[in-house]
Amino acid sequence: MRNMMGSWPFVFCFFAVMIAWSLVNTLLLARILHHKSFDPYPYILLNLFLSMLAGVQAAALLIAAKRADSISSEIAVHTEHNTDDIKTLIEENTALTSQVKKNTDLLDEIHLHVTNIGRKVGAENSSTGP
Repeated sequence: MRNMMGSWPFVFCFFAVMIAWSLVNTLLLARILHHKSFDPYPYILLNLFLSMLAGVQAAALLIAAKRADSISSEIAVHTEHNTDDIKTLIEENTALTSQVKKNTDLLDEIHLHVTNIGRKVGAENSSTGP
């Protein structure tokens, strides 16, 4: 209902009905056909319908606002849970990164030893060579 009453087609149809009501009551019935119009000039019946429409629109807006608030609240709760999950994942990632850093230091030390052993073996082979 909110989407329908808040759309441009509704606004244009609303104005068309208002203009048609006025034209039928004032020009067609009273002046052209010389009949008594069913809603004379102050348009009391039209005012009644407009008041009822305003009441329905007010209720529709309140319902829509209430629904939007509940949706926003659910999104906020979901975001809070996701934020907690993300914080946990970041902490786990930081711990794993620290472990990798320690392992990288160990790997560098092993690489240094292997390189030194390779140099010693290479030096021994070149001194005993042909």
